[in-house]
Amino acid sequence: MSRVKPFLRWAGGKTWLTKYIETFLPESFENYYEPFVGGGSMFLFLKSKGIIKKKAYLSDTNAELINAYRIIKSNSEDLINKLESFENNEKFYYKVRETTFDNNLENAARFIYLNKTSFNGIYRVNRKGIYNVPFGYRKIKDLFEFDNLLKVADQLQNTFFSVRDFKESCKKAKAKDLIFLDPPYTVAHENNGFVQYNQSIFSWENQIQLSKLSEKLNNDQIYFIITNAYHNSIKEIYTTGSKIPLIRSSTIGGKGAIRTNYKEILITNIEK
Repeated sequence: MSRVKPFLRWAGGKTWLTKYIETFLPESFENYYEPFVGGGSMFLFLKSKGIIKKKAYLSDTNAELINAYRIIKSNSEDLINKLESFENNEKFYYKVRETTFDNNLENAARFIYLNKTSFNGIYRVNRKGIYNVPFGYRKIKDLFEFDNLLKVADQLQNTFFSVRDFKESCKKAKAKDLIFLDPPYTVAHENNGFVQYNQSIFSWENQIQLSKLSEKLNNDQIYFIITNAYHNSIKEIYTTGSKIPLIRSSTIGGKGAIRTNYKEILITNIEK
């Protein structure tokens, strides 16, 4: 099968890491868990390459995101029909942004549409929980890439979704399962532009909880791979597993943004 890409634009996505991830994987594993699924770049890479052979459990605290995955899996053709009626212009964008739909399919279409046409694909809501990202003025012909959307739907078979936090998501994992954890980064590191926004989503207390969870996973003989900011405070609280520095190249910001290299860290109990 040709390459399957994420169907969303997602800040902090790990497409760049897929080039190297096989270096860190165990020779084999049972089920796959991804509690911060986001745009799903890692899952789609591993599944489309046949590396995930059994069940996959994908979760996130963003209910709209998980609803979009479920609709793609179960009703991709009707979703595509709905998306075909959407227009990439400012007037239509704000009309959709201000509309509340009463069914899951229309809500999934709205979520994907806003992601594709908003400024930088950011997901942001105000204190009332209302999406408030401005129009992005993207001039792109194939906005939704329907062929790829159908490929994503194929990869979602034998995959199960839930809206829950990472602690709950990992409770059913057993020995020899693999958990990939890509939390929002919560400490300033090398001028990473995501950090200040993400502090309200994933607090330092959450970061400490995740570090303690990694100890439990290791004790239970569950494989884990955690990506995180390369920062002394992160290296100090994660006491289990190897800490491997990685360099990524990324553009953060809008038009005219400069492409910059950033150092991140991969923490894993998988011995190679």
